[in-house]
Amino acid sequence: MTRSHLLAVVLGLATATALAACSGTDAPADDDTPGPTADTSAPVADPDPPTTASGELTIGLTYTPDVQFAPFYVAAEAGYYEESGVDVTLRHHGASESLFGALEAGEEDVVVAGGDEMLQARSQDVPVTSVATLYQDYPVVLIVPEESDITTAADLAGRSVGIPGPFGETYFGLLVLLAEAGLSEDDVDVEHIGFTQQAALTAGHVDAVMGFVNNDVVRFAEAGTDVRHLPLTDSGDVPLVGIGLGVHDDVLADQEDAVRAVAEATLRGVEDVLADPEAALEISAQHVPGLDAGSAAALATLEATAELYRAEDGAVGQVDPDAWQEMADFMETHGLLGGPVDVEEALAADLLAR
Repeated sequence: MTRSHLLAVVLGLATATALAACSGTDAPADDDTPGPTADTSAPVADPDPPTTASGELTIGLTYTPDVQFAPFYVAAEAGYYEESGVDVTLRHHGASESLFGALEAGEEDVVVAGGDEMLQARSQDVPVTSVATLYQDYPVVLIVPEESDITTAADLAGRSVGIPGPFGETYFGLLVLLAEAGLSEDDVDVEHIGFTQQAALTAGHVDAVMGFVNNDVVRFAEAGTDVRHLPLTDSGDVPLVGIGLGVHDDVLADQEDAVRAVAEATLRGVEDVLADPEAALEISAQHVPGLDAGSAAALATLEATAELYRAEDGAVGQVDPDAWQEMADFMETHGLLGGPVDVEEALAADLLAR
């Protein structure tokens, strides 16, 4: 996950955790013959109860406190982590901390990062395994001024585009965008502008910037700057996997039940965000210094992030091996991996299968 954003992020869960209380009223059978009386003294079994375990896990939230981490804040405040039986610590990274440094050092057990970033790290011998996918849509887009004559990726030929640097999701997204148009980096003027997309585009220093739909696009709107954003591909199919949960290999091997329980608790937090973004914003304000629970901009960011969580098929958090293999092929073709990666070993695709 690139820093200035965590962006943030896309689950397609149900809009609420529906644990409706069952009525104790007895009803006659269809033929009006009284049926057997229900034993209302016995509790109704939960058909799919949350996993419970024990232990301690630290989750690395890879940026400073931000509303885009709302599912984790909600899971903590709603008691979902406590119900999991695992003692969970939420640890925010500083602005200069490396993405996987704390995981490698044993200071974190779970890390929030892009699937592409995890795959790249694993190719560089970082022992991280993906256990859940949060963003169902890739969050990176091309952003241009409203009046720009850039309407397709092909229009970037000979133009300048700003990215933070040759790393992370904005860079990976640019490569997808160029490949879609049959272009390469040599066909455009790629400028490394740091995390200054808004200033660089507004001042006209570049013709376009790569940014996050749930962060940068919202900030342009908040500033009153008219922009348009273009998807990475016309079909919407992107050969990259967005934000998810990565776990240190040793932690997964030693505490698989705890990892599963915490992942499920986090997904319950996502469900709550989808069901009531305003309530999630109020909870986030308790964790993000200076965040106004009534901020329209913060709510817009959270709502845009929530859209990234939605899955059309309701595959909550599931890791798709085929999507990962497609991503591995793309990243290898573009020289983004430090060496060969066995995709099956990079995933725990069945961890959340119940």
